Parts: sequence; C-alpha cells; structure tokens
Amino acid sequence: MGKKLVMVPANEVDLSEVEYKPEVIQAPHMAGLSLKLYVMLIEAPLIGSLIISYLKKQNKMAGMLRNTVIPETPMFKPEFPPLEPEPGVVGLEEDGKPEDRVELALKCLPHYDAATCSNPVTPDYEHPVGSVKNELTTTGKRLTTVPEPSFSILFQMPSKLLSGTNDFPKSFHNDRTTRNPHAYERYTGGSSSGPAAIVASGLCSAALGTDGGGSIRIPSSLCGVVGLKTTYGRTDMRGSICDAGTVEVIGPIASNVEDVMLVYSAILGSSPADRISLRPSPPCLPNLSSYESSDALGSLRLGKYTEWFNDVFSTDISQKCDNILALLLEKHGCKTIDIVIPELHEMRLAHLVSIGSESLCVLTPDCEDGKDVKLTYDTRTNLALFQSFTASDYVAAQCLRRRVMYHHMEIFQKVDVIVTPTTGMTAPEIPPNALKFGETDLQVTVNLMRFIIAPNLLGFPAISVPVGYDKQGLPIGLQLIGRPWGEASILRLAAAVEDLCAEPKKRPQTFYETLKRN
Repeated sequence: MGKKLVMVPANEVDLSEVEYKPEVIQAPHMAGLSLKLYVMLIEAPLIGSLIISYLKKQNKMAGMLRNTVIPETPMFKPEFPPLEPEPGVVGLEEDGKPEDRVELALKCLPHYDAATCSNPVTPDYEHPVGSVKNELTTTGKRLTTVPEPSFSILFQMPSKLLSGTNDFPKSFHNDRTTRNPHAYERYTGGSSSGPAAIVASGLCSAALGTDGGGSIRIPSSLCGVVGLKTTYGRTDMRGSICDAGTVEVIGPIASNVEDVMLVYSAILGSSPADRISLRPSPPCLPNLSSYESSDALGSLRLGKYTEWFNDVFSTDISQKCDNILALLLEKHGCKTIDIVIPELHEMRLAHLVSIGSESLCVLTPDCEDGKDVKLTYDTRTNLALFQSFTASDYVAAQCLRRRVMYHHMEIFQKVDVIVTPTTGMTAPEIPPNALKFGETDLQVTVNLMRFIIAPNLLGFPAISVPVGYDKQGLPIGLQLIGRPWGEASILRLAAAVEDLCAEPKKRPQTFYETLKRN
C-alpha cells in the first residue's frame, strides 16, 4: 500500500490503547492590519494555495483524508435508530399547533406561584423571569405562552452591547463585534452571539439560534444562559441559510431551562423528508412535576472522559463542572461512569470538512457576485481553507463520520448522557487592534469548540447549562450530550443541574430591566 495508512475497522479498535492527545493547532494568530494583509496573500491565485497547503500539512489534514484507507462506508448524514420509550415523559403532537404543545409543556413544569415574586426581571438573575408575547409583560418565572415559530419581536439594540448579524470565531458579515454582557471587552462567542447577548442582557426572555459547530452552546456558555441544540432532524430547517446541510439545527436560547422547554415545544417538527429518512422518535418532554420523573433522574448514567474533560484553559472550569457531578450523585443518585472516546482528532477533521463544504456551497454564489468583500477577514481565511477540500476529501470525511458514530453509539450502550464542560475556556478578550479588521486565532477557536463537535457531526441533542463563574467572574457552562431523540433526558438533567447551582446568577455589567414591575 506504499505510504498509505490502513485503519482497522471501528469495531476492532482497542480502547485500552487509546491515548488522549490535546490538540495543538499550527496556524498564525493575527489581528488588525496584519490579518488584512494575510487574507490578501491567501486569496492570491498561486501563493495562497501554497500557504493553505503548508498549513494543512502542518496540521496533518491531508494525511488522514488522502493517504489513509478507511474501511467504513460513507455516512452522508446522521443515521441512528429510534429511541426506546423513556419514563416520566409527556408526548407532544408533532403535527399539532405550536400553542397546544406549549400549553402541554406548561403542565410539565413544577408549580410556580407568581404571587411570591416581588421583582421579576429577565433573565433569571436572583429573581424570577418575565415573559413576552407580542408585547412585553410581567408574568412570573417562566414564559406563559410563546408565539408560533414565525414570530419576531424587534428591539432597538443599545449600540454599546449589540453592534453586529454574528461574532468570533465564525462570523460571516464584516461588521462590528457583539460584546459580552458580562465583560464589555470580551467576545460573546459565535455565531449566534446576538441571541445569547440579548437574552443575557435582559432584552428578551428567549431567542433562536443556529448550531452547526457549537453556535448555540458556545455563546450560551460564554454569556451564562441556557442553549439547546436539538437532534438533527427534530426541527425543520427550511428557510435557513444551511437548510440542506447535515450538521446544523435551529434551537432555543433562554435564561433558564424551563423557558428553553417552552420554546422547544413550539418550534419542534421534522420536515417530511427527514421523517422518511430519519424515522424520528415521537417528541416528548420530561414531566418535571411527577415523582416518576424524579425516579428517572436517579437512574441516569453519566459518561465522563476524564482526560478530555480536564483539558481546559482554566481549572476553574473543570472544578465547577466536577462539583455539579458530585452534587448530582449526592442529591439524585446519578452515577458518573468513566468512558473513553477514541479518534477525537478524526472527528474534528470530519466535522471541519463537512461544515466547511456545506458553508462553501451556501456562500459561493454570493462570493462569485463579488459580495465576499463584505465577509469578515476571519471568515475569508476559513473559506480559503474550505475551497482546498476536494470531493475525495469530503467522502473520506463521511467515512470517518460513520466510524465516530459507531464509537459513540457503543458508549451510549453504557451511559445515558455524556457530560463535558461546554467550552475549554471562558470568554476571551477582544484585542484592541482586532476592532477594525477582526482577528483569527485558531487555538482559541479550538479551546472554544473542544467539546461541542460530536452533537453536530453525529446529530445528537446537547444542552449548555450555566454552573457558575471563574475567578474573573466569567460564566462557565456544563454540556450534556444525549442519545439521538433524547431531548427529554438532557432537559430533565439540565433542570436538576440548574436547581443544584448554589451560586446565584450574577447580573451582567450590561443589563436592561425591560420587564421590571412598576
């Protein structure tokens, strides 16, 4: 076979020989004018291809995609079996009216007496939350009703907080940067940075985001709010930018788990094509007000890959997340089981090629029309990389996707939920010289995206729940990854995590009491 590497079949991988290796990216860190000049070079016809080829060689991309024999057949979109019925859940009618599903979802929530609330605000910072339906109202802790999926409520955003359509590390439009409500000089996380920022800052109770590479969970973690990425195919993507993609979904961002449940119940619904190809299990919610739900919580097995879990920029992150796991065992009996996840590097590469190819497919027509000059320089560096992928690279990535799916489905034979920090670092600082032309720092991107790839590449549901703050007062998120169609399990667990967080949520530096009672 010459220089080619031949991988053993996925079912023959010896987990006892798997060694965790932290990922180090070989790429320049640039901001400001140097980034602008760099983009001019990589977009040049000859020198650009040489630079990209060198970077790919440094990061061992070509070897895996072109010099490796992968025995598995390609999997061009997630494939998984239906979920077995879960205890303590309430089924939702996928074809019913959104408002009917929301009414049923309200009955799944614990009883709440609004009269005990003296000063409700949004989000849930030491006080219960208000709600919104076509106008701002004060109604207690949770959303009492939510509009149908097509609703829109427009705010005049304060320029100090929100001045840009996205954010680092995956922004598209070349505009100003969304600021983190907790620290004005720090990033909000991308790419659904605006929705996370407006929820965290009190401008609304809930918003929608899209998640193709952690784009709901990352900004939710960095802003201290809750973000749900649903199972691939659980929500209809028609009308979104990547509506024909295989890694991206639409999902809710809200100030607490209960509000996420209500918005999720309103927007769910598989497309006709996905119902045929994916055979989704009927959607359901955990009945948080029943004793059966409490029993179901206690039986959950949590999978933790310790070396990966602890690979974080600050030990504040792993310690906060570990504390919650200890409390889940102490208060509810949730057992943590050690697991090993092989081929993490291969998983990241397969995701990069998949989301890169799908993003390129969407953006190419506009780029051909000369609109690429409106993109951020960071995005243009990514597009230069994506354009270097070949058809054979894409097929190889989908073969890797099938391998990684096998490994994870084997893990889900032993555990119900995989637990990780949401991000490997808290909100990074915005360098002053990045304000005009932007920044590219792929090592920071890796730190932010370290734990979020599997749900996108493999289509699993996942949720980020705030669990405290680091020593700088920046929010930390815990990620819960569930089985396919297992939204009820991770929502049940997320609600328990939220209740166990003894540390009260702190109001961000930038906060607007739009729902404060007169």
